[in-house]
Amino acid sequence: MEELVTVALDAMGGDNAPGEIVKGGVEAVNARKEVKVLMVGDEALIQEELKKYSYDHERIEVVPTTEVIGNDEHPVNAIRTKTDSSIVRCQRLVKHGEADALVSAGSTGAVLAGGQLIVGRIKGVQRAPLAPLIPTSKGFSLLIDCGANVDARAGHLLQFAQIGSIYMEHIMGVKNPRVAIVNIGAEEEKGNQLVKEAYPLLKECPSINFIGSIEARDIPSGAADVIVCEAFVGNVILKLYEGLGQTLIQKIKASLMSSLKTKIGALFIKSSLKRTLQDFDSSEYGGAPMLGLKGLVVKTHGSSKALEVKHSIIQCISFKEQNINVRIEDVLNQ
Repeated sequence: MEELVTVALDAMGGDNAPGEIVKGGVEAVNARKEVKVLMVGDEALIQEELKKYSYDHERIEVVPTTEVIGNDEHPVNAIRTKTDSSIVRCQRLVKHGEADALVSAGSTGAVLAGGQLIVGRIKGVQRAPLAPLIPTSKGFSLLIDCGANVDARAGHLLQFAQIGSIYMEHIMGVKNPRVAIVNIGAEEEKGNQLVKEAYPLLKECPSINFIGSIEARDIPSGAADVIVCEAFVGNVILKLYEGLGQTLIQKIKASLMSSLKTKIGALFIKSSLKRTLQDFDSSEYGGAPMLGLKGLVVKTHGSSKALEVKHSIIQCISFKEQNINVRIEDVLNQ
């Protein structure tokens, strides 16, 4: 029998828990026969949701917990005091090898803190970055880091570039991925102190395909495959990206519905427009993996619906199959 990839799913995390989270877990199991999902959280609530669906009962297991970490709680304190929370139990399942990965739409701070403190970093990894895929005109790029390390140093950015390159090549199938550092200009001498210190390290690193600086306006065109920055800059880019995308979609839909003429025209372009807008739907790419940990931690949006949860679980399959952790450790400890 094919070895299963076991994913611990925080069924209580996010704005739409447990309904959409459980639904996404069921859809992942029904879509891929090589995945098993541990639904972690309030057993009664989870079982009530599971009654709505048909699925392979051998590949979904409920792990009962009694606590939930809220978004308004201090992450480190919550991790230490709420030991029977769904997030902490998921992390401990990964730490002890009972799950290959965890997926959570819950408190970002608790997920990140627990990833560092409970799951732990791979040997040689100084900081574990959060790295979502973002849509571009050429497909997608990896934004690394977008939220885990606000006060990163130049050496951290170098590792982000190496880790991101491994992920893009072996998980996303991008050969020799182009790496760029976010800057306020293309010239090598530009940037703040962090960028100026990181640039030569990236330039001299033989294990990455460094192409220089990238300005924010060039990111949507797919000018680089791996976009390196510290978490403050990365988070601003990500949130602006998401907000602008939602605004443009709303504007397009409103424009198409503004008159009888545009409504008729919309009928002719509906299928093509739907495919185009789908390319810019973040839920199609799953969550953001926290790379460089001993197990895979995937953080999805707090507002995640079933589709994003499903894709977040499915992306864990490739991570295990490609032995990404082993590849990262090999590169960083050469």
